[in-house]
Amino acid sequence: MKKPKAILLFSGGLDSLLSFKILKEQGIKIYPIFFDFYFVDKEKAKKWAEVYVIPLKIIDLKEKQLKIVKNPKYGYGKNLNPCLDCKILMFKEAKKIMKEKKADFIATGEVVGQRPFSQKKWALNLIEEKSGLRGKIIRPLSAKILKTTETERKRMVKRENLFSIKGRSRKRQIDLAKKYGLSKYPSPAGGCLLTDPNFCLRLKEYFKRKIVLDGKEINLLKLGRHFFLNKAKIVVGRDKEENEKIKKLKKRNDILIEMENYPGPTSLVRFYPKLGKINCEEKDEIIEKAKKLTKFYSLKSRREKDAKFKITI
Repeated sequence: MKKPKAILLFSGGLDSLLSFKILKEQGIKIYPIFFDFYFVDKEKAKKWAEVYVIPLKIIDLKEKQLKIVKNPKYGYGKNLNPCLDCKILMFKEAKKIMKEKKADFIATGEVVGQRPFSQKKWALNLIEEKSGLRGKIIRPLSAKILKTTETERKRMVKRENLFSIKGRSRKRQIDLAKKYGLSKYPSPAGGCLLTDPNFCLRLKEYFKRKIVLDGKEINLLKLGRHFFLNKAKIVVGRDKEENEKIKKLKKRNDILIEMENYPGPTSLVRFYPKLGKINCEEKDEIIEKAKKLTKFYSLKSRREKDAKFKITI
């Protein structure tokens, strides 16, 4: 018999690390892939793939996912997370890679009931149906409480060596980590910014104002304190690292404001002409507001009267 091949959707979390180990133990050739979105951090996946010498391939789906975020067919979760639509997108893309690699099935680290929106049994079934992968998806950690797949019936994967984990507790996963020699692994954390209420408040402002989103806009949304005005926005950095990142995200017509004689944040003023033309008086008022905010968040200059500003246009 030929050696079975699997495409593994790898996030870098404990569940996907365990799924890799479980399938590897069965002699399956694994192609781990990570889909890169604007709202997730690929560095986590890269880091843990390197730790355990996993040959990870990163595939850019940022623009495809962004279209989904604006108008998801199956709606949002608690915040602006279109989890069902994103999962369907990922599995459709993984299906293409499966055909390219002549793989037999797709595997994930999903656990039934771990996520309230996308990991219920009905949601898993919907994802399989809409991605055209009925019977071709293996979830090693929860397989025994799901229907037997075509892959298992053909004995490409031994069902008796899979697991029946469900819910949000990590106890069984931690026990399995010891079994498979995973001495280090990441703590559980919300991997997607679209589940973060504060980030989503900012994103909703973009939707409400119909501001065009691109990579620089989204990366700016991840940084600093945001102050939305009628025709502009002010972003004030919170630390040195953010200040440097904000500078790099400056666009052609943006204005950078920094303290000249005191330590303090970098502030960026971004104008949105599509929200209305800004006259000189309005522009000056916005810049003055940005100066006040910059001074306010510079603790050493907040109460001083001799504060000076460096303005970069």
